[in-house]
Amino acid sequence: MVAEAEESGIGSSGRIQKKVLGIGYWVQGVRCFPWMGVNFFLKDAMGVDPSTLQLLLNSANLPMVAKPLYGVLSDAVYISGQHRIPYIAFGAFLQALSWLAIAILSQSSISISTITLYLLLSNLGASIAEVANDAIVAEAGKQQPTSSKISQPSPASSGELQSFVWMASSVGGVLGNLLGGLIIHRVSPQKMFLLFGLLVSLQFFVTIMVRESSLNLPKRASDIGVRKQLSKLRVALKEPAIAQSITWFAASYAVIPALTGTMFFYQTEHLKVDSSVLGISKVFGQAGMLLWSLVYNHWLKRVASRKVIVGIQGVMALFMVSDVLFVKGVYRSMGLPDWMYVVIFSGLLEVLFFFKILPFSVVMARLCPAGCEGSLMALVMSAIALAMIVSGYLGVALAAYVGVTTANNFSGFPKALLIQAACTLAPLFWSSCIPDDDDHETSTRTKSE
Repeated sequence: MVAEAEESGIGSSGRIQKKVLGIGYWVQGVRCFPWMGVNFFLKDAMGVDPSTLQLLLNSANLPMVAKPLYGVLSDAVYISGQHRIPYIAFGAFLQALSWLAIAILSQSSISISTITLYLLLSNLGASIAEVANDAIVAEAGKQQPTSSKISQPSPASSGELQSFVWMASSVGGVLGNLLGGLIIHRVSPQKMFLLFGLLVSLQFFVTIMVRESSLNLPKRASDIGVRKQLSKLRVALKEPAIAQSITWFAASYAVIPALTGTMFFYQTEHLKVDSSVLGISKVFGQAGMLLWSLVYNHWLKRVASRKVIVGIQGVMALFMVSDVLFVKGVYRSMGLPDWMYVVIFSGLLEVLFFFKILPFSVVMARLCPAGCEGSLMALVMSAIALAMIVSGYLGVALAAYVGVTTANNFSGFPKALLIQAACTLAPLFWSSCIPDDDDHETSTRTKSE
Protein backbone atom coordinates (compact mmCIF):
# COMPACT_ATOMS: atom_id res chain seq x y z
CA MET A 1 0.00 0.00 0.00
CA VAL A 2 2.83 2.38 0.87
CA ALA A 3 4.57 1.56 -2.38
CA GLU A 4 1.35 2.21 -4.30
CA ALA A 5 0.91 5.56 -2.55
CA GLU A 6 4.50 6.52 -3.34
CA GLU A 7 4.05 5.57 -6.98
CA SER A 8 0.82 7.56 -7.11
CA GLY A 9 2.58 10.59 -5.62
CA ILE A 10 5.43 10.26 -8.10
CA GLY A 11 2.93 9.98 -10.97
CA SER A 12 1.04 13.07 -9.80
CA SER A 13 4.22 15.13 -9.42
CA GLY A 14 5.36 13.92 -12.82
CA ARG A 15 2.16 15.21 -14.40
CA ILE A 16 2.55 18.58 -12.69
CA GLN A 17 6.20 18.71 -13.80
CA LYS A 18 5.14 18.12 -17.38
CA LYS A 19 2.43 20.77 -17.16
CA VAL A 20 4.82 23.41 -15.83
CA LEU A 21 7.59 22.48 -18.25
CA GLY A 22 5.18 22.02 -21.15
CA ILE A 23 3.79 25.53 -20.74
CA GLY A 24 7.25 27.02 -20.22
CA TYR A 25 8.85 25.41 -23.26
CA TRP A 26 5.75 25.96 -25.40
CA VAL A 27 5.86 29.69 -24.70
CA GLN A 28 9.60 29.58 -25.35
CA GLY A 29 8.82 28.14 -28.78
CA VAL A 30 6.14 30.75 -29.50
CA ARG A 31 8.75 33.49 -28.97
CA CYS A 32 9.52 33.16 -32.68
CA PHE A 33 6.16 34.89 -33.32
CA PRO A 34 7.13 38.39 -32.10
CA TRP A 35 10.70 37.98 -33.32
CA MET A 36 9.44 37.49 -36.88
CA GLY A 37 7.74 40.83 -36.44
CA VAL A 38 11.03 42.31 -35.18
CA ASN A 39 12.81 41.33 -38.42
CA PHE A 40 10.26 43.11 -40.61
CA PHE A 41 9.89 46.03 -38.19
CA LEU A 42 13.63 46.71 -38.32
CA LYS A 43 13.83 46.24 -42.10
CA ASP A 44 10.72 48.14 -43.16
CA ALA A 45 9.90 50.61 -40.37
CA MET A 46 13.44 51.34 -39.16
CA GLY A 47 15.18 50.94 -42.55
CA VAL A 48 18.24 49.03 -41.33
CA ASP A 49 20.66 47.25 -43.70
CA PRO A 50 21.57 43.52 -43.52
CA SER A 51 24.67 44.00 -41.36
CA THR A 52 22.90 46.31 -38.90
CA LEU A 53 19.99 43.88 -38.66
CA GLN A 54 22.30 40.99 -37.80
CA LEU A 55 24.28 43.09 -35.31
CA LEU A 56 21.12 44.22 -33.52
CA LEU A 57 19.61 40.76 -33.33
CA ASN A 58 22.82 39.18 -32.05
CA SER A 59 23.50 41.98 -29.57
CA ALA A 60 19.99 41.53 -28.16
CA ASN A 61 21.09 38.04 -27.08
CA LEU A 62 23.74 39.38 -24.68
CA PRO A 63 21.56 38.68 -21.57
CA MET A 64 21.75 35.00 -22.50
CA VAL A 65 25.50 35.07 -21.79
CA ALA A 66 24.84 35.75 -18.09
CA LYS A 67 22.85 32.53 -17.68
CA PRO A 68 25.40 31.02 -15.25
CA LEU A 69 24.65 33.86 -12.82
CA TYR A 70 20.91 33.17 -13.06
CA GLY A 71 21.65 29.48 -12.60
CA VAL A 72 23.71 30.04 -9.47
CA LEU A 73 21.00 32.29 -8.04
CA SER A 74 18.32 29.72 -8.90
CA ASP A 75 20.33 26.94 -7.24
CA ALA A 76 21.31 28.90 -4.14
CA VAL A 77 18.78 31.65 -3.45
CA TYR A 78 15.32 30.51 -2.39
CA ILE A 79 12.29 32.80 -2.54
CA SER A 80 9.52 31.82 -0.11
CA GLY A 81 11.05 28.37 0.12
CA GLN A 82 11.15 27.92 -3.68
CA HIS A 83 14.07 28.19 -6.09
CA ARG A 84 12.61 27.42 -9.54
CA ILE A 85 9.00 28.62 -9.82
CA PRO A 86 9.69 32.24 -8.70
CA TYR A 87 12.38 32.61 -11.36
CA ILE A 88 10.08 31.31 -14.09
CA ALA A 89 7.40 33.78 -13.00
CA PHE A 90 9.87 36.69 -12.84
CA GLY A 91 11.18 35.85 -16.30
CA ALA A 92 7.64 35.84 -17.71
CA PHE A 93 6.96 39.20 -16.03
CA LEU A 94 10.02 40.85 -17.63
CA GLN A 95 9.05 39.52 -21.06
CA ALA A 96 5.49 40.78 -20.69
CA LEU A 97 6.75 44.19 -19.59
CA SER A 98 9.12 44.58 -22.54
CA TRP A 99 6.81 43.39 -25.34
CA LEU A 100 3.82 45.34 -24.06
CA ALA A 101 5.98 48.46 -23.82
CA ILE A 102 7.11 48.16 -27.47
CA ALA A 103 3.50 47.52 -28.51
CA ILE A 104 2.11 50.55 -26.69
CA LEU A 105 4.77 53.07 -27.79
CA SER A 106 4.03 55.10 -30.90
CA GLN A 107 6.20 54.14 -33.86
CA SER A 108 7.57 57.67 -34.15
CA SER A 109 8.96 57.50 -30.61
CA ILE A 110 10.81 54.20 -31.14
CA SER A 111 14.49 54.56 -31.97
CA ILE A 112 17.15 51.92 -32.57
CA SER A 113 18.40 52.35 -29.00
CA THR A 114 14.88 52.14 -27.54
CA ILE A 115 13.92 48.92 -29.26
CA THR A 116 17.34 47.42 -28.50
CA LEU A 117 16.82 48.18 -24.80
CA TYR A 118 13.43 46.47 -24.72
CA LEU A 119 14.69 43.49 -26.71
CA LEU A 120 17.50 43.13 -24.18
CA LEU A 121 14.95 43.21 -21.35
CA SER A 122 12.84 40.59 -23.12
CA ASN A 123 15.80 38.26 -23.56
CA LEU A 124 16.80 38.83 -19.94
CA GLY A 125 13.40 37.58 -18.84
CA ALA A 126 13.46 34.70 -21.30
CA SER A 127 16.92 33.58 -20.19
CA ILE A 128 15.98 33.63 -16.49
CA ALA A 129 12.87 31.52 -17.19
CA GLU A 130 14.80 29.14 -19.43
CA VAL A 131 17.47 28.59 -16.78
CA ALA A 132 14.87 27.61 -14.19
CA ASN A 133 13.06 25.34 -16.66
CA ASP A 134 16.32 23.67 -17.75
CA ALA A 135 17.24 23.11 -14.10
CA ILE A 136 13.91 21.40 -13.43
CA VAL A 137 14.52 19.12 -16.41
CA ALA A 138 18.02 18.26 -15.14
CA GLU A 139 16.79 17.63 -11.59
CA ALA A 140 13.73 15.64 -12.65
CA GLY A 141 15.84 13.62 -15.07
CA LYS A 142 17.82 12.30 -12.10
CA GLN A 143 14.70 11.18 -10.24
CA GLN A 144 14.16 7.45 -10.07
CA PRO A 145 11.23 5.48 -8.66
CA THR A 146 11.86 4.62 -5.02
CA SER A 147 11.83 0.91 -5.81
CA SER A 148 14.54 1.26 -8.43
CA LYS A 149 17.92 -0.22 -7.65
CA ILE A 150 19.62 1.50 -10.53
CA SER A 151 22.10 4.06 -9.31
CA GLN A 152 22.34 5.95 -12.60
CA PRO A 153 19.57 6.78 -15.06
CA SER A 154 19.96 5.00 -18.38
CA PRO A 155 20.42 6.98 -21.59
CA ALA A 156 16.88 6.01 -22.58
CA SER A 157 15.19 7.21 -19.37
CA SER A 158 17.33 10.33 -19.06
CA GLY A 159 16.34 11.41 -22.57
CA GLU A 160 12.56 11.05 -22.13
CA LEU A 161 11.90 14.36 -20.37
CA GLN A 162 14.30 16.21 -22.68
CA SER A 163 12.37 14.84 -25.65
CA PHE A 164 9.06 15.94 -24.10
CA VAL A 165 10.13 19.55 -23.53
CA TRP A 166 11.75 19.60 -26.98
CA MET A 167 8.40 18.59 -28.47
CA ALA A 168 6.59 21.27 -26.44
CA SER A 169 9.00 23.91 -27.71
CA SER A 170 8.65 22.65 -31.28
CA VAL A 171 4.85 22.74 -31.15
CA GLY A 172 5.04 26.31 -29.89
CA GLY A 173 7.45 27.15 -32.69
CA VAL A 174 5.15 25.67 -35.32
CA LEU A 175 2.21 27.71 -34.03
CA GLY A 176 4.23 30.91 -33.64
CA ASN A 177 5.76 30.76 -37.10
CA LEU A 178 2.51 29.73 -38.78
CA LEU A 179 0.59 32.62 -37.22
CA GLY A 180 3.45 35.01 -37.87
CA GLY A 181 3.69 34.12 -41.53
CA LEU A 182 -0.06 34.40 -42.04
CA ILE A 183 -0.62 37.76 -40.35
CA ILE A 184 2.68 39.62 -40.82
CA HIS A 185 1.20 41.67 -43.70
CA ARG A 186 -2.30 41.82 -42.22
CA VAL A 187 -1.43 43.38 -38.88
CA SER A 188 1.40 45.63 -37.77
CA PRO A 189 4.43 44.13 -35.99
CA GLN A 190 3.45 46.08 -32.89
CA LYS A 191 0.14 44.19 -32.71
CA MET A 192 2.16 40.97 -32.85
CA PHE A 193 4.21 42.27 -29.91
CA LEU A 194 0.96 43.01 -28.04
CA LEU A 195 -0.40 39.49 -28.58
CA PHE A 196 2.76 37.86 -27.29
CA GLY A 197 2.94 40.27 -24.37
CA LEU A 198 -0.55 39.15 -23.32
CA LEU A 199 0.49 35.50 -23.70
CA VAL A 200 3.49 35.79 -21.37
CA SER A 201 1.33 37.77 -18.96
CA LEU A 202 -0.96 34.76 -18.83
CA GLN A 203 2.05 32.50 -18.25
CA PHE A 204 3.06 34.69 -15.32
CA PHE A 205 -0.32 34.37 -13.61
CA VAL A 206 -0.50 30.61 -14.23
CA THR A 207 3.02 30.06 -12.88
CA ILE A 208 2.51 31.91 -9.60
CA MET A 209 -0.41 29.58 -8.87
CA VAL A 210 1.91 26.53 -8.76
CA ARG A 211 3.68 25.46 -5.59
CA GLU A 212 7.16 24.08 -6.16
CA SER A 213 6.61 21.34 -3.58
CA SER A 214 4.16 19.70 -5.99
CA LEU A 215 7.00 19.08 -8.47
CA ASN A 216 8.66 16.50 -6.18
CA LEU A 217 12.16 17.82 -6.89
CA PRO A 218 15.12 16.54 -4.84
CA LYS A 219 15.15 17.96 -1.30
CA ARG A 220 18.14 20.14 -0.55
CA ALA A 221 19.12 22.63 2.10
CA SER A 222 17.80 26.11 1.32
CA ASP A 223 20.80 27.93 2.79
CA ILE A 224 23.44 26.82 0.29
CA GLY A 225 24.69 30.33 -0.41
CA VAL A 226 25.95 31.78 -3.67
CA ARG A 227 29.63 31.36 -2.75
CA LYS A 228 29.20 27.69 -1.92
CA GLN A 229 27.20 27.17 -5.11
CA LEU A 230 29.94 28.77 -7.18
CA SER A 231 32.42 26.47 -5.48
CA LYS A 232 30.32 23.44 -6.47
CA LEU A 233 30.19 24.70 -10.04
CA ARG A 234 33.99 25.10 -10.13
CA VAL A 235 34.40 21.54 -8.89
CA ALA A 236 32.07 20.31 -11.63
CA LEU A 237 34.01 22.20 -14.30
CA LYS A 238 37.25 20.58 -13.15
CA GLU A 239 35.88 17.30 -14.47
CA PRO A 240 37.63 16.91 -17.87
CA ALA A 241 34.58 15.30 -19.48
CA ILE A 242 32.37 18.26 -18.55
CA ALA A 243 34.85 21.03 -19.38
CA GLN A 244 35.93 19.52 -22.70
CA SER A 245 32.38 18.76 -23.78
CA ILE A 246 31.16 22.30 -23.13
CA THR A 247 34.22 23.81 -24.82
CA TRP A 248 33.76 21.72 -27.96
CA PHE A 249 30.03 22.33 -28.14
CA ALA A 250 30.38 26.10 -27.84
CA ALA A 251 33.24 26.17 -30.34
CA SER A 252 31.19 24.13 -32.82
CA TYR A 253 28.82 27.11 -33.01
CA ALA A 254 31.28 29.97 -32.62
CA VAL A 255 33.49 29.03 -35.57
CA ILE A 256 30.56 29.14 -38.03
CA PRO A 257 30.03 32.67 -39.45
CA ALA A 258 26.26 33.19 -39.35
CA LEU A 259 24.79 34.72 -42.51
CA THR A 260 21.15 34.83 -41.41
CA GLY A 261 20.73 38.57 -41.94
CA THR A 262 22.25 38.40 -45.41
CA MET A 263 20.07 35.41 -46.35
CA PHE A 264 16.96 37.20 -45.03
CA PHE A 265 17.63 40.21 -47.26
CA TYR A 266 18.60 37.97 -50.20
CA GLN A 267 15.28 36.13 -49.98
CA THR A 268 13.02 39.14 -49.33
CA GLU A 269 14.73 41.90 -51.34
CA HIS A 270 16.56 40.08 -54.16
CA LEU A 271 14.27 37.09 -54.76
CA LYS A 272 11.13 38.93 -53.55
CA VAL A 273 10.01 35.89 -51.58
CA ASP A 274 6.71 36.64 -49.85
CA SER A 275 6.72 36.87 -46.06
CA SER A 276 4.10 34.11 -45.87
CA VAL A 277 6.60 31.78 -47.55
CA LEU A 278 9.16 32.65 -44.88
CA GLY A 279 6.56 31.89 -42.24
CA ILE A 280 5.77 28.53 -43.84
CA SER A 281 9.52 27.86 -44.05
CA LYS A 282 9.87 28.39 -40.33
CA VAL A 283 6.82 26.21 -39.70
CA PHE A 284 8.41 23.48 -41.79
CA GLY A 285 11.60 23.84 -39.74
CA GLN A 286 9.72 23.65 -36.45
CA ALA A 287 7.82 20.62 -37.71
CA GLY A 288 11.25 19.15 -38.47
CA MET A 289 12.29 19.83 -34.88
CA LEU A 290 9.16 18.11 -33.62
CA LEU A 291 9.83 15.10 -35.86
CA TRP A 292 13.44 15.11 -34.71
CA SER A 293 12.38 14.84 -31.06
CA LEU A 294 10.20 11.85 -31.92
CA VAL A 295 12.92 10.17 -33.98
CA TYR A 296 15.52 10.76 -31.30
CA ASN A 297 13.28 9.53 -28.50
CA HIS A 298 12.29 6.33 -30.31
CA TRP A 299 15.43 5.37 -32.23
CA LEU A 300 18.48 7.50 -31.49
CA LYS A 301 18.57 7.97 -27.72
CA ARG A 302 20.38 4.63 -27.40
CA VAL A 303 22.96 5.63 -30.03
CA ALA A 304 26.19 7.18 -28.70
CA SER A 305 25.57 10.91 -28.30
CA ARG A 306 28.89 11.79 -29.93
CA LYS A 307 27.89 9.97 -33.13
CA VAL A 308 24.56 11.78 -33.27
CA ILE A 309 26.12 15.21 -32.70
CA VAL A 310 28.90 14.64 -35.25
CA GLY A 311 26.37 13.42 -37.80
CA ILE A 312 24.28 16.56 -37.39
CA GLN A 313 27.35 18.76 -37.80
CA GLY A 314 28.16 17.07 -41.10
CA VAL A 315 24.60 17.43 -42.39
CA MET A 316 24.70 21.15 -41.57
CA ALA A 317 27.76 21.56 -43.82
CA LEU A 318 25.99 19.72 -46.66
CA PHE A 319 23.01 22.06 -46.40
CA MET A 320 25.31 25.07 -46.60
CA VAL A 321 26.88 23.71 -49.79
CA SER A 322 23.32 23.28 -51.08
CA ASP A 323 22.74 26.98 -50.33
CA VAL A 324 25.64 27.80 -52.66
CA LEU A 325 23.86 25.97 -55.49
CA PHE A 326 20.64 27.77 -54.58
CA VAL A 327 22.21 31.23 -54.72
CA LYS A 328 23.91 30.38 -58.03
CA GLY A 329 20.50 29.47 -59.47
CA VAL A 330 21.29 25.78 -60.09
CA TYR A 331 18.05 24.51 -58.58
CA ARG A 332 16.07 27.19 -60.39
CA SER A 333 17.50 25.99 -63.72
CA MET A 334 16.43 22.46 -62.80
CA GLY A 335 12.83 23.61 -62.37
CA LEU A 336 12.72 23.89 -58.57
CA PRO A 337 10.99 27.17 -57.60
CA ASP A 338 12.81 29.47 -55.17
CA TRP A 339 9.89 29.41 -52.73
CA MET A 340 10.01 25.62 -52.50
CA TYR A 341 13.72 25.62 -51.69
CA VAL A 342 13.20 28.33 -49.07
CA VAL A 343 10.39 26.37 -47.43
CA ILE A 344 12.14 23.00 -47.33
CA PHE A 345 15.90 23.50 -47.24
CA SER A 346 16.17 26.94 -45.62
CA GLY A 347 13.58 25.93 -43.04
CA LEU A 348 15.49 22.78 -42.12
CA LEU A 349 18.93 24.42 -42.08
CA GLU A 350 17.74 27.06 -39.62
CA VAL A 351 16.73 24.41 -37.09
CA LEU A 352 19.57 21.98 -37.79
CA PHE A 353 21.74 24.25 -35.65
CA PHE A 354 19.57 23.29 -32.68
CA PHE A 355 19.19 19.57 -33.39
CA LYS A 356 22.40 18.71 -31.58
CA ILE A 357 21.27 20.49 -28.40
CA LEU A 358 18.94 17.57 -27.61
CA PRO A 359 21.59 14.81 -27.51
CA PHE A 360 24.03 17.18 -25.84
CA SER A 361 21.53 18.03 -23.08
CA VAL A 362 21.28 14.29 -22.41
CA VAL A 363 25.08 14.16 -22.09
CA MET A 364 25.09 17.08 -19.66
CA ALA A 365 22.23 15.70 -17.57
CA ARG A 366 24.22 12.48 -17.19
CA LEU A 367 27.49 14.23 -16.34
CA CYS A 368 25.99 16.95 -14.11
CA PRO A 369 26.72 16.45 -10.37
CA ALA A 370 23.73 16.61 -8.04
CA GLY A 371 23.14 20.04 -6.54
CA CYS A 372 24.33 22.26 -9.38
CA GLU A 373 21.93 21.31 -12.17
CA GLY A 374 20.75 24.88 -12.64
CA SER A 375 24.27 26.32 -12.58
CA LEU A 376 25.80 23.84 -15.01
CA MET A 377 22.90 23.75 -17.47
CA ALA A 378 22.82 27.54 -17.40
CA LEU A 379 26.54 27.62 -18.15
CA VAL A 380 25.96 25.33 -21.13
CA MET A 381 23.19 27.53 -22.54
CA SER A 382 25.26 30.63 -21.82
CA ALA A 383 28.18 29.17 -23.74
CA ILE A 384 25.87 28.43 -26.66
CA ALA A 385 24.43 31.97 -26.55
CA LEU A 386 27.89 33.54 -26.48
CA ALA A 387 29.02 31.26 -29.28
CA MET A 388 26.06 32.30 -31.42
CA ILE A 389 26.77 35.97 -30.78
CA VAL A 390 30.38 35.43 -31.86
CA SER A 391 29.06 33.52 -34.86
CA GLY A 392 26.82 36.45 -35.77
CA TYR A 393 29.64 38.96 -35.52
CA LEU A 394 31.89 36.70 -37.61
CA GLY A 395 29.09 36.55 -40.18
CA VAL A 396 29.00 40.35 -40.39
CA ALA A 397 32.78 40.38 -40.88
CA LEU A 398 32.59 37.66 -43.53
CA ALA A 399 29.82 39.50 -45.39
CA ALA A 400 31.96 42.64 -45.39
CA TYR A 401 35.00 40.62 -46.58
CA VAL A 402 33.13 39.26 -49.64
CA GLY A 403 31.43 42.59 -50.30
CA VAL A 404 27.85 41.74 -49.28
CA THR A 405 26.96 44.74 -47.14
CA THR A 406 23.85 46.14 -48.84
CA ALA A 407 20.54 44.78 -50.08
CA ASN A 408 21.58 45.27 -53.72
CA ASN A 409 24.87 43.36 -54.15
CA PHE A 410 25.01 39.61 -53.52
CA SER A 411 27.77 38.64 -55.96
CA GLY A 412 30.08 37.49 -53.16
CA PHE A 413 27.37 35.53 -51.32
CA PRO A 414 28.26 32.07 -52.78
CA LYS A 415 31.88 32.49 -51.66
CA ALA A 416 30.73 33.39 -48.15
CA LEU A 417 28.52 30.30 -48.01
CA LEU A 418 31.42 28.04 -49.05
CA ILE A 419 33.61 29.51 -46.31
CA GLN A 420 30.74 28.96 -43.86
CA ALA A 421 30.48 25.28 -44.86
CA ALA A 422 34.23 24.76 -44.42
CA CYS A 423 34.10 26.33 -40.95
CA THR A 424 31.21 24.01 -40.05
CA LEU A 425 33.32 20.93 -40.82
CA ALA A 426 36.31 22.11 -38.76
CA PRO A 427 34.98 21.04 -35.30
CA LEU A 428 34.68 17.43 -36.50
CA PHE A 429 38.45 17.07 -36.20
CA TRP A 430 38.33 17.37 -32.39
CA SER A 431 34.94 15.75 -31.70
CA SER A 432 36.69 13.25 -29.39
CA CYS A 433 36.29 15.92 -26.69
CA ILE A 434 32.74 14.62 -26.23
CA PRO A 435 32.92 11.47 -24.07
CA ASP A 436 31.32 8.25 -25.24
CA ASP A 437 28.35 7.11 -23.18
CA ASP A 438 30.18 3.90 -22.29
CA ASP A 439 33.20 5.86 -21.06
CA HIS A 440 31.04 7.86 -18.66
CA GLU A 441 29.23 4.82 -17.33
CA THR A 442 32.54 3.03 -16.74
CA SER A 443 33.94 6.11 -14.96
CA THR A 444 30.82 6.33 -12.77
CA ARG A 445 31.01 2.69 -11.76
CA THR A 446 34.72 3.03 -10.94
CA LYS A 447 34.10 6.06 -8.70
CA SER A 448 31.22 4.35 -6.89
CA GLU A 449 33.40 1.29 -6.23
